[in-house]
This record gives sequence, C-alpha cells and structure tokens, in this order.
Amino acid sequence: MKTRAALVAFVLCAAASTIAAPQANAPHDPRVIDVQGYQKIVEQYRGKPLLITFWATWCEPCRDEYPMLNELAKQYAPKGLYVVGVNFDDDGDLILMRRFIARYKPVFPNYRKKHGNEAEFEQAVLPGWNGSLPASFFYSKDGRQIGHVLGAGTRETFEAAILTLLATDSGTGAAPQTN
Repeated sequence: MKTRAALVAFVLCAAASTIAAPQANAPHDPRVIDVQGYQKIVEQYRGKPLLITFWATWCEPCRDEYPMLNELAKQYAPKGLYVVGVNFDDDGDLILMRRFIARYKPVFPNYRKKHGNEAEFEQAVLPGWNGSLPASFFYSKDGRQIGHVLGAGTRETFEAAILTLLATDSGTGAAPQTN
C-alpha cells in the first residue's frame, strides 16, 4: 500500500512539474510583406551586398536549392554577404512552411509574400518576371539589382554571382543573369 501511495504521489508530482514548467516559445512565423515591405527590405540592406531568394515548399527545385543557399549564406556572411528569403506559400501551407524552416534552420531572415497583387509585386522585383520559382536576385551595395537567377541555379552559378557581388564596390559590375 505504501509503495502504491508513493507511486501515485510521484506521478502527481511529475505531472505537476510538467504543467508548471515554462514552455518554450514557438518560433515566430516570418513577417508578411507586400511590395512596400519588399522595397523596405532592399533599402534596409543598402550599403551591403544582398541576395534575395524567393521560394515555396511546393516548389521542388526550391526545396533542392534552399539548403545550398543556407550553406552559401554561412560561407559568405563573414565576407559581407546578406541573404534574405521570401516565401510564396499560400496561407493553407503555413504548417508546411513552418516544418520546412524548422528542418533547414536558415541562418538568414525569411518573410512571406502577402497574397494578392501578384503581378504588381513581381514587376516591382523585376519587370517581366512572371513569378516563377525559384528566383534569386542580387543587389549591389548601392541598392541596385545587378543580376538574377530564374529557375534552379547550380552552386557554381551562385558562387560566381556572389563573388562578383562581393567584388563590386560601386555597383558597376554585373552578376550573372540566368533564366
């Protein structure tokens, strides 16, 4: 009987300590941005070489490319490169996006594109861009877009563009443009 009472007391104490234990905060969802939010991001990084990549969990080439971009962000951050991700998933795919971010643990900030006004957003990023993913855009220190990779890019393509971007002090050079 004493053993049983001790066991019940132990279980109740364990349950109470679990309930009273502080819970870890869930990671914050990426902030939702529209055209003006995108332009603020570009402005925020003025003076720094910037790569902005657009991705979605439903985009297989994006899923393949994202870990490589995360590695490149780690590799080139000490040399001054800044990377920002913008997710194009629908609100219904929010759980998938959270899982994706939890899995890959990006070293760079991510945002979510606000739904609606797709054509306006796409044209603000690159006139003539149809929103196809993946897509990455390179901005020189003066805030000008100097190159892009539309569709899946190889590590070599990205590294060449990043090295050009880092070597471009005045923004007069151009990163590769691949479609």
